[in-house]
Amino acid sequence: MKNVFLLRMLFLFACTFLMHYNGQSQTLVGEGLDYANPKKYRLAGITVSGAVYTDVQAIKLFSGLVEGKEIMVPGDQITEAIRKLWKQRLFSDISVNVAEFRGDDVYLVIAVKESPRLDKFSFEGIRKSEADNLREKMDLRTGTVCNQNMKNNAVTVINEYYTEKGFFNCKVNVKEEKSQLMQNGSILIFEIDRGDRVKIEEIVVTGAGGVLVEKRTLPFGKMKMKPAMSEAKVKRMLKNTKEVKWWRFWKQSKYMEKEFGEDQQKIIAKYNKIGFRNAKIISDSVYVINDERIGIRLNIEEDKKFYFRNITFVGNTKYRTSQLDSVLGIQKGDMYNLELLQSRLSYNPAGRDVSSLYTDDGYLSFNAQPVETLVEPDSIDIEVRMYEGKQYRVGRVLVIGNTKTNDHVIYREIRTRPGELFNRSDIIRTQRELAALGYFNPEAFDIQINQRNEEGLVDLTYVVEEKPNDQIQLSGGWGGGQVGSNRGRVVGSLSLSFSNFSMRNFFKKEAWSPLPTGDGQRLSISATSNGVYFQSYNMSFTEPWLGGKKANSLSLSAWHSIQSNGVTKRQDGEIVNGFPLARKDLTISGGAISFGKRLQKPDDYFVLQAGVSFQHYELNDYGVLFKFSNGRSNNLAGNVTLSRNSTSDPIYPKWGSQITFTTKATLPYTFLGSKLFGKEYDFANMTDQQRYDWVEYYKFKITAQWFTPLNKHKERNFVLNSKVGLGFLGTYNPQLGESPFERYYLGGVFLSGFLLDGREIVNLRGYDDLSLTAPSDVRAVNN
Repeated sequence: MKNVFLLRMLFLFACTFLMHYNGQSQTLVGEGLDYANPKKYRLAGITVSGAVYTDVQAIKLFSGLVEGKEIMVPGDQITEAIRKLWKQRLFSDISVNVAEFRGDDVYLVIAVKESPRLDKFSFEGIRKSEADNLREKMDLRTGTVCNQNMKNNAVTVINEYYTEKGFFNCKVNVKEEKSQLMQNGSILIFEIDRGDRVKIEEIVVTGAGGVLVEKRTLPFGKMKMKPAMSEAKVKRMLKNTKEVKWWRFWKQSKYMEKEFGEDQQKIIAKYNKIGFRNAKIISDSVYVINDERIGIRLNIEEDKKFYFRNITFVGNTKYRTSQLDSVLGIQKGDMYNLELLQSRLSYNPAGRDVSSLYTDDGYLSFNAQPVETLVEPDSIDIEVRMYEGKQYRVGRVLVIGNTKTNDHVIYREIRTRPGELFNRSDIIRTQRELAALGYFNPEAFDIQINQRNEEGLVDLTYVVEEKPNDQIQLSGGWGGGQVGSNRGRVVGSLSLSFSNFSMRNFFKKEAWSPLPTGDGQRLSISATSNGVYFQSYNMSFTEPWLGGKKANSLSLSAWHSIQSNGVTKRQDGEIVNGFPLARKDLTISGGAISFGKRLQKPDDYFVLQAGVSFQHYELNDYGVLFKFSNGRSNNLAGNVTLSRNSTSDPIYPKWGSQITFTTKATLPYTFLGSKLFGKEYDFANMTDQQRYDWVEYYKFKITAQWFTPLNKHKERNFVLNSKVGLGFLGTYNPQLGESPFERYYLGGVFLSGFLLDGREIVNLRGYDDLSLTAPSDVRAVNN
């Protein structure tokens, strides 16, 4: 019986071997061979026949046969050579023949028949766009060996492509034709019938909502159960696996095995987050309802809810347990949430954590590992095992990646200094300050940390990537007036804004490439004109580090503008259609200077700015913006701004706040004139020119906004932005009246207009521009 079994096994092995090699001949043939008495020969030469595309030397190398070495003929070495060549999947037939015996030398011929090579391929039954997508995914190239393995891989790619789109019944047939242009070439035609898209008809969740989380007493003494998570809530957490609904047009209903697995992990993570430590999905299944619909069944075991009991610390010598408990902020009886515990230990985006206590004090190697030491019916004891390590100091501080910005501009914003204790918060703050400059791509920021353990030092390398931040805008056209001889004007604007300018290299010819840059100064020049109706010229310059040692800024600005009704000075008095033309215009000229200083107390998020501004107004029958329409006015005022900005990012803040208090005031000219110089004023009979010759007022404004992350533990952050503001404009002398300048206006969106008189617009959608301001404040009063 044993012999019969052995013979059967040998027969099966032989059949399998022959099927693997497509039934082709692998027998060693040649005159003079004696299979019963193998003999050793020196392999004197190898010849390859039948190779067209495959390199002959490569075939010899693949076979493992080496000329000059002894082989047994017939023998296992030849059989192994054939086996190695089959593994290359390049041939449809292989044989090794003896060409000649010369004494103890043997000459062999490796005869191969190469598999067809791919000439081209095409698709039938699908759209051109789908065919183009499949070509990219399949990556089939002319000359590729066209064997069954290649075809199977191509069919697999096609099926996966349509499965991702919900076509589970896709059928692919591969036709192979002989190429007329390519020797031993094949043309593949993929006939595709994708069928109908299979959608999810229903999702059945069992096991959810079966745990009593809390009891609520209803009227008449009845009790109501509140489940941990209802079936509907579980379904909502399946973000990528949705039932088909007529109203859900923004999300396709399709089943993807990988995404379905990710959704299940999110469900369990949510259960763990609300205290269900042992929650698990017992089973999941997909069943066919019909050719176009499938169903999904999830069976969840919630188990019971757990709570924190005792949390102890082991290995802490730097800080007392009471201090660590205070930072951890988890009390006995709180709902068990391992994710929350980990964030309070290692990284808490909403505040301090235990790790920051140590890493801000040089303990770069600090590690805290929470371990469950006791699990009782519904309570868990946690032991936090801490490794404090040793304190590190900052060694070398390097910056790489800046190609335009000078090193000193970056180094002055870096908070980590050589010789100081390593401080993680300083690194985070440095990244924020570098991002606020606007010179670098915030997505490319990186910090490389190299520990030198023996010396107790850590080298820091800040990696930045320059981004374009200068702006040049030029626009123009033809338009303008139809007043008198003024039939057309050039309309245009030019704006130059350089946020990384270098004034000290302004007169160095070699620094202009195309502009002197790299010192972090800001220069802005703009000019706008639409002919005689409006002309405006502005220039500003800011040095953010005056003197180069401290963050003290200096800002200078100047402006000049002219607005008119379109009548030029030459046309003033010209008779058109029997009526004289009259020019009406407003000219505003001014300038400002301010100094800023970054404060250290209460913290270094505070910035104090103080400055002086002057504006001169000339009105010629221009009753559009102010309470008077003729005369001149001067506005000399001092201003002070105190602000604090702790937002996480200048473009898209995720947390932090921004608070600004601004006050601006002129001198009380009438008070000083009457009290110091004994001057008498007839306020009741004053003209506009007398009343507003030197305008006097005082004003203050406070604005605040807070950024609060609503789902900070998720990949996509939703942030609540809360704002509040208050402004007040007052006068020293009620008899003089309120200032016609520097006023607040509420309503509309005010997307157009020229706001050159210091007014502040508070936009409010749904209302017309300035509609919520008292009428007397927005119309000209001309008596």
